[in-house]
Amino acid sequence: MRDRLKELPGNERPYERCEEYGAEYLSDAELLAVILRNGSRDMNSLETAKEILKKAGPEGSVAGIESIADSDLLSIPGIGRVKLILIKCLTEYSKRLWKARLKGNVCFDHPKKCARFFMEDMRHLSHEEVRAVLLDTKANLISSHVLTKGLADRSLLSPRELFSLALKKNASQVIVLHNHPSGDPSPSSEDIEMTKLLIIAGNIIGVKLTDSIIIGDGTYVSMRERYSSEW
Repeated sequence: MRDRLKELPGNERPYERCEEYGAEYLSDAELLAVILRNGSRDMNSLETAKEILKKAGPEGSVAGIESIADSDLLSIPGIGRVKLILIKCLTEYSKRLWKARLKGNVCFDHPKKCARFFMEDMRHLSHEEVRAVLLDTKANLISSHVLTKGLADRSLLSPRELFSLALKKNASQVIVLHNHPSGDPSPSSEDIEMTKLLIIAGNIIGVKLTDSIIIGDGTYVSMRERYSSEW
């Protein structure tokens, strides 16, 4: 299989552009092409990268690659099992790198900060998942934990498990997050009742429930903001 990328003028080849100008000057497609290394018989790696980005949502950026179904990726010529695993590892590495840089300096003093931090982890889940975010007295992140993984439309949360974990980690306050697989973060009646229960339990135990946040597809609802009178 000939390398069709070499048929491009030198100043249009991702490798050469990276070497001459630096990786920061490459487009999303060019960066992805360098990582893929080669394409298929009919498409070079740059063309393959562009096909991947077409499936990554209306913006066509690397941020949407995680949401592409495996079957859609495998339908692209040149993308097989090995490259599929490579792409999955690339997106996971990017998330971990971003969070590693923030570690030790993460303050969730506003629901938007917390929702944004966990958005990409939770927005595309096909099941409902509940996470506990443990904070110190200044709302700095201590740790986060997956509490339950449920069905497509519900996940059971144990207040006892939540606050036992908070006490074990010496947390002063907690934020509870869960996602709605439908993409609509509108609170259900069960969400509202569970939030009320957690507020009461937290006040008794002495670990404050700072917020309960519902993650949707690129959007969220803060129960504290919506139902401020309950706090």
